[in-house]
Amino acid sequence: MIGKQVKKCRLDRGLSLSELAENAGVAKSYLSSIERNIQSNPSIHFLEKISLILNVPIETLLYGSGATSDLTGVDKEWVQLVKNAIESGISKEQFREFIEFNRWKKEQLHP
Repeated sequence: MIGKQVKKCRLDRGLSLSELAENAGVAKSYLSSIERNIQSNPSIHFLEKISLILNVPIETLLYGSGATSDLTGVDKEWVQLVKNAIESGISKEQFREFIEFNRWKKEQLHP
């Protein structure tokens, strides 16, 4: 998903892969692997560099162009917690495992 959005935004701005990589100060090979979904979990630092050059919010790269409207009903504190988790390097899989563990723990306490 992120790779698809990066590529869409890059092409919408008429930039080549080389131009975006050079302007953002990232490796062309890494950018290519993101766009082709070979690498699917880029760092927040990488996303910040790319979003700056593409002139789009990071949320657009993560969720698509309609991202902000999709989050209108979500408590802002939850959104900030997710952003903090992403920035600290927690993967989606680690977050899912945490949720599953808490469900299991709750079931053990209240069968």
